[in-house]
Amino acid sequence: MSAALKAAQASGDHWGLAAKACLHGLEPLPPGANLGFVYVTENFGDDLSSIVTFLRERTAIDDWLGAVGYGVFGPAGEVHEGRALAVMVGTVAEKGAVRLFDHFDPAERDLFLHQHGDWLARQTAVSALVHGDPREPQIAEFVAGLAEAGRAFLIGGLTAAREAPGQVSRRVSGRGLSGALLGDGVSLITGMSQGCSPIGGSHRVTEAVDNVIMALDGEPALHALKAEVGEIIARDLQRAAGYIHVARLVEGSDRQDYVVRGLMGIDPERGWLAVGDRINTGERVIFVRRDPNTAQQDMKRMLKRLTERLAGRPVQGGVYVSCVARGASMFGREGRETEMIHEALGNFPLVGFSASGEICHDRLYGFTSILTLFL
Repeated sequence: MSAALKAAQASGDHWGLAAKACLHGLEPLPPGANLGFVYVTENFGDDLSSIVTFLRERTAIDDWLGAVGYGVFGPAGEVHEGRALAVMVGTVAEKGAVRLFDHFDPAERDLFLHQHGDWLARQTAVSALVHGDPREPQIAEFVAGLAEAGRAFLIGGLTAAREAPGQVSRRVSGRGLSGALLGDGVSLITGMSQGCSPIGGSHRVTEAVDNVIMALDGEPALHALKAEVGEIIARDLQRAAGYIHVARLVEGSDRQDYVVRGLMGIDPERGWLAVGDRINTGERVIFVRRDPNTAQQDMKRMLKRLTERLAGRPVQGGVYVSCVARGASMFGREGRETEMIHEALGNFPLVGFSASGEICHDRLYGFTSILTLFL
């Protein structure tokens, strides 16, 4: 972004009052502002189309990105209850550096490339800020397909599940994935916090059906869990199910990356573990611990890495996507996550939402947060 972005946040019983308050907080708009972000809480979900139309008419900005979240992040912090929206506007550094798309489906890959292929071929590096529909059963495949088709590094999250459409990409949409391709003219960096700490080493899945892990390394899966979590937790399996998770290792990753999935159930008689995802025989998994201390420490590590990568460069603005399961339960109170961001990186415009799934690179995550900084 070539000019500083501006952000505003407001709550109100009626969407019009909240939107007007946001506009007042944005005045005067950055010169030549031509890109806007808007995130709303669930109670404003049915009004999203009206909100976008109002913002477009009052700002003369045609291109808007956004979503309905379980909560929103903005200059006033984090809001989950009630009716709230957060808005950020700015100017893209180079004309044509951003291309919006209102729908991506792997089955329509050729159509997507027909629309954007020439532009993609002119870019040396592409990121994509995206929002997805959690009601789509194949949404993880949509994410991987878009990353491959666009040769893009994806950042974003899944909206709050509603009957009404929950995504904005110039217009309000509710299908599959939507968002914006960000080309060479947009300088940004991203960071991801898993909020978990690995326990012990990796294990090979030697027997599994659907989402049930029957055996790890040739032994009942529960044996490996008990050996790694400690005697106290092993004696209280109900506690383990809320404290310990299973993480699928990403094969070939040079970052020792993993995707966390919830431990949904334990069969103590047969030694089986039920996980919130389909597990394949032959893949590798680890156990991870998730609690307030590990979440906060991992957040600090992410922010430290981003500080080092910034190397003194100023941040013009940011978008923050955080799992709805984080928030006050992991950080003590609402708003603490964004406070930590500003304590580490300084004061800059920041908006975002609480998601039902987080998107980074070419995968769908859970329990994570994704911070995107525009430079």
